Amino acid sequence: MADTVSIFVEKLSNLVLQEAFLFGQVEEQVKLLRDELKWMRLFLKDADSQSLCNEKIKLWVEQIRNVTHDAEDVIDEFILDMDRRQLRLNTLKFLKCLPTCVGFADKLPFIHELDGRVKEINIRIERIMANRSKYGLEALMASNSSSTTDQVVAYKEKWAQVVEGSDVVGIEDGTEVVTQMLTKGEMRRAVVSIVGMGGLGKTTLAKKVYNHSGVKRHFDCIAWVCVSQEFKPRELLLSIISSVMSLSNEEKKEMREVELGGKLRECLNDKKYLVVMDDVWSIEAWSSLCSYLPESRNGSKVLMTTRNKEIAAQANGHEVVGHTDSQALVYELPIMDDDESWELFLKKTFGARDNTHVPSSKTLEELGRKIVAKCNGLPLAIVVLGGLLSTKERTEPSWERVLESIDWHLNRGPESCFGILALSYNDLPYYLKSCFLYCGIFPEDSEIKASKLIHLWIAEGFVQRRGIEKLEDIAEDYLYELIHRSMVQVARKKANGRVMSCRIHDLLRDLAISEARDAKLFEELRHLNCCYGEMSSQFKLNKCMNGYLGVEQLTNLQTLALPVGSWLEGDGLGKLTQLRKLRLVGPLAPYLKKGFFDSIAELTTLRTLFLGNWQVDKKKTLLNRVGLKWQENVVEEKTLLPGLMSFSRHTYLYKVHLYGKVDKLPEQTEFYPPNLLKLTLSKCELEDDPMLILEKLPTLRILGLLRGSYVGKKMVCSCGGFLQLESLELNGLNELEELTVEEGAMCNLRTLQILSCDKMKKFPHGLLQMKKLEKLGLIRTSGKLIEEVQQTEGEEWDRIRLITFIDK
Repeated sequence: MADTVSIFVEKLSNLVLQEAFLFGQVEEQVKLLRDELKWMRLFLKDADSQSLCNEKIKLWVEQIRNVTHDAEDVIDEFILDMDRRQLRLNTLKFLKCLPTCVGFADKLPFIHELDGRVKEINIRIERIMANRSKYGLEALMASNSSSTTDQVVAYKEKWAQVVEGSDVVGIEDGTEVVTQMLTKGEMRRAVVSIVGMGGLGKTTLAKKVYNHSGVKRHFDCIAWVCVSQEFKPRELLLSIISSVMSLSNEEKKEMREVELGGKLRECLNDKKYLVVMDDVWSIEAWSSLCSYLPESRNGSKVLMTTRNKEIAAQANGHEVVGHTDSQALVYELPIMDDDESWELFLKKTFGARDNTHVPSSKTLEELGRKIVAKCNGLPLAIVVLGGLLSTKERTEPSWERVLESIDWHLNRGPESCFGILALSYNDLPYYLKSCFLYCGIFPEDSEIKASKLIHLWIAEGFVQRRGIEKLEDIAEDYLYELIHRSMVQVARKKANGRVMSCRIHDLLRDLAISEARDAKLFEELRHLNCCYGEMSSQFKLNKCMNGYLGVEQLTNLQTLALPVGSWLEGDGLGKLTQLRKLRLVGPLAPYLKKGFFDSIAELTTLRTLFLGNWQVDKKKTLLNRVGLKWQENVVEEKTLLPGLMSFSRHTYLYKVHLYGKVDKLPEQTEFYPPNLLKLTLSKCELEDDPMLILEKLPTLRILGLLRGSYVGKKMVCSCGGFLQLESLELNGLNELEELTVEEGAMCNLRTLQILSCDKMKKFPHGLLQMKKLEKLGLIRTSGKLIEEVQQTEGEEWDRIRLITFIDK
């Protein structure tokens, strides 16, 4: 979550620098929002890792998450609106006159709206941050940090005791290998490491080796210390000292860390010792102790368990060179195979010491094997579920209930299987957290192509720049760091040793999906935009269209602006019942079928609809950059409207833009949305005068008839028509020769733009009587029309000239 805030803070910082987008007080509001989010990010670093086990902290983090998403929605929507208007204005080629025409005035409503919405968000943030003190969250986080660590340490020790000894399955080879590493080989003090993901049994294996009779005979003294994430060097020293020497309580209280370290070094100086450091999360833990452990060449050893291969390599003085770790004195604990998993399950469920105890029926055994399969070779999960079943009735309904609720049983607080795995997630640096979460979108047990994953991370904006390094190289470092931390597994390597593909353990995938769901990265995705060659998230586009997460699952979408594609097939679009804005562009013709029209009819919450049916040069399309393609074959052109049903139920649909062939507009006003405020038509190639129908729409205020929308020669605005119309734009109507405005038509019109209507030679005299008309733009129209406006004398013509902008 904190990483999500970090990405948005960077976006806000870039926006503040682009002062062309911001005016006056709005800039101050956005800067205030940016600064508040920076503070929130700092508190989230502590709160994020503790929300798993405290409902108050979880609620506070969720509120921050929601307000951050809302803020991002506001900024994204604002940028898209401004970019769209800027692009449109650039095509008009009269930007030099914007202050007196439509430029600045056209932007003012958006600026005003942005100011109000950002103010609302800042007020919400202020209240959320005030709750931190009001409900004692700061003190709660301080106390919760140490207590959570203590709980996890206690649970790890309890779990290790349950599994070790006779219950250990499949680690005999590991015990032998690690014992040999400790007792054989060179005599220098060295660090032997057991590495693997959480719950794999590192502590269990270390305990087995620690209690091995041969190991005890080999060393003069041995000590065990549990390090964990929150460690204190002084307490680690005291724990080791209590195993190898005696100190009075008074000495333990009064002696400083350096003095304790000196005592320990003096005690061990002439001894062959073994110190086990269990659960090491950072190289600092080793650095804090290594100077107090003598380096005499008498065969002394340190045994370390860690989830991070890089720590293991560094602790033993071997650096990770390139992407190949030093394998010296490192034992990587493998995942259990099917037979070992089943054997451990039987022992935990039935207390069996051999294979004589098996489920009492074939069906019960099948259920048991399905439960074991869900654990995917992770001993911790097997122990948790096997222990649970040992307390249940050995009946099919009882085991079926456990199978159906496995996720719930594995996800009950910090002591659960998920709680142990979540420690690894919480320990990730913030730039890696989102990268890990997005691994959850891939199907179970699938191989993930490394190059594809890297490009998706870059497209999503998760990869932070480091000087002049290529983003691909930085992203590859991210992948290797996740591998070193045992969060991602290598599936295949290339001949040069680099990773070709990887996979994620099923339970870690479940954790990623759970955390991503809380962070609202998947199901709560609300805005998916791809406009003018730019998109809010290239990764989200790829995710939807490649089937990892189908569009129909994004049921909370409010904005969908995408190129058309195969994802439109079926009825998935109709399931987006929360959709407010829909923009579909590209070759729509293959999808103009009943299913598509049925889906549109279901979207009754729509406020804005844009349907653009056109062909695009495949070589230039944005989709090629994310591995998608347009239809290869040229298809017969279809019209947009014949299949569309009545919009009478779309009571919130205020804006409609149709781009593409339309044979004829429906004459019944009931067809149109009842509250339609803005209608834009482009490339419709209408042969009949559209004004005869559109002037009857009772709520229409803005009408745009753009390039190719009408191919006739004459338009008539009748008396009593367009009663609410305030703005009219006629643009690129190449065949239009005459516009007639009858007296009493368009009585509320304030703005009229006539652009690129070359054959229109005569000025519509009906405009002379329109007292409310405030702005008239004549751009690239015929010389005769402009000459008539400039030279005709009379009081009414003088008024028209005052409000007219002319660009030849």
